This record gives sequence, structure tokens and C-alpha cells, in this order.
Amino acid sequence: GATSESMAKVAARRYARCLGKLGFPTRFLNFRIVNVLGTCSMPWAIKIVNFSERHRENASYEPELHPGVTYKMRDPDPKATLKIFSPGSVTVTAASVNHVES
Repeated sequence: GATSESMAKVAARRYARCLGKLGFPTRFLNFRIVNVLGTCSMPWAIKIVNFSERHRENASYEPELHPGVTYKMRDPDPKATLKIFSPGSVTVTAASVNHVES
């Protein structure tokens, strides 16, 4: 993981270099960022059972599998997936930094 796109590229180069030193044939080509992750904490708790029932079309909550609600934004812009937890923490995964911020 990295905190910026340039740091991600440096980390990927280092990883490729480590693989090369282990004897694997490596070439660093076509670098691109696929997913960006952002987190935030709300100053209040979230009633995730009520939230998942209200937003059934976009939210799924399976407490046996995962402790949070998975909310998929289906609009074309921004397309993102949110993991919402009861203490108020939210994790946003999207294809770009702009999508995570919006």
C-alpha cells in the first residue's frame, strides 16, 4: 500500500526488483493503479441493520460472513464500494482518487 500514486509506483518497482533478485524474470511495464482505498470515521455509531434494510437494492449485510454492510454505488459516476461498520467507520474502494473523494 501507499499514500500517493507516485509512492505506489516506487513500491511496485521495489517489489519487481525483489522478484528479479529471487530469480524470477521481471519487466516493469504498463504500470497502472487499479483500486484506491479511502477510510473515514463518523463521530456517531451507525445502525447497520436498519441501514441495510432501508437500502436493500444497493446494500448487503451478512453478519455471518462480514461484520459490516457492503454498499455498492451503482451510478456511473462515481462507481465505488463502501464498507460500513457499526462504530461509524467507513471504507471506500474505487478506481481512482477522484471517485473516492467524491
